[in-house]
Amino acid sequence: MRIVRVFPERTAMTPDDSLAFVGYPPLPGFRPDPSEVDEVHVSIFATWQMEKGRALAAAWGQYYPAVKIGGPAWPGNETNGFSPGMYVKQDVVFTSRGCNRRCAYFLVPSREGPVREYSTIAEGYIIQDNNFLACSREHRLKVYEMLSRQTRAAVFSGGIDCRLVTDEVAAELASIRIAQMFLAADTADSLDTLARAVDRLRHRHNYSRRKLRCYVLIGYDGETIEQAESRLEGAWSIGVLPFAQLFRPPVGTIEYGHDWLALWRKWTRPAAMFSAHEVM
Repeated sequence: MRIVRVFPERTAMTPDDSLAFVGYPPLPGFRPDPSEVDEVHVSIFATWQMEKGRALAAAWGQYYPAVKIGGPAWPGNETNGFSPGMYVKQDVVFTSRGCNRRCAYFLVPSREGPVREYSTIAEGYIIQDNNFLACSREHRLKVYEMLSRQTRAAVFSGGIDCRLVTDEVAAELASIRIAQMFLAADTADSLDTLARAVDRLRHRHNYSRRKLRCYVLIGYDGETIEQAESRLEGAWSIGVLPFAQLFRPPVGTIEYGHDWLALWRKWTRPAAMFSAHEVM
């Protein structure tokens, strides 16, 4: 089946094959012949894209009769399987769906439910699971075995739950080649947990700062810009490379001012962070 996939915006994970498009239909001659397309799938990966997703479905529906809307953030969407290269680029892999945590700012548990492991593990080196460490040890070992066959070192971009980094887990991760792993410090009291996880990881392997990235949610629940910057600096002092994420509510929008946007830009650009700090 030939499926055109449409995405509201481009990210690092967006597929780049000839049947993947971002935004509205291109001009004639640049979009597939309708006779050669079975369906068009509009994929919504964030709740704030829903309105645009409906508009995209209507626009593509002018040229193709079978248009569907789905994706991880679309209500009622079932994520019971993973098709490599279909809705994320090649080499990005989901080996599980869902999350066992109940973080108020994280929509995955309500959308996807608790962690469900896929019995079939696709090949790829970028692990995008929402909470990989919540999977069983048996499942994790299967993933490590798959990663050992890849020509490129592993990237754990979905997030490593600091609360689940035990000495055993640190030893598991040290057994494979890792290019980057993303941890998280999303709340004021999460820096201590981050520090313990980093200590355990570095006790087993000498990971550089560039290999230990850290998602840091900012602007949530009335947080001030000073508090956000303090947490980002705290994450830096622990020895990780922070990656700031501005909070975006599931309904409505937040108009961040220039000061917030400047803070976000600084803490998403490694060059800016290194230039502002003495490199250890």
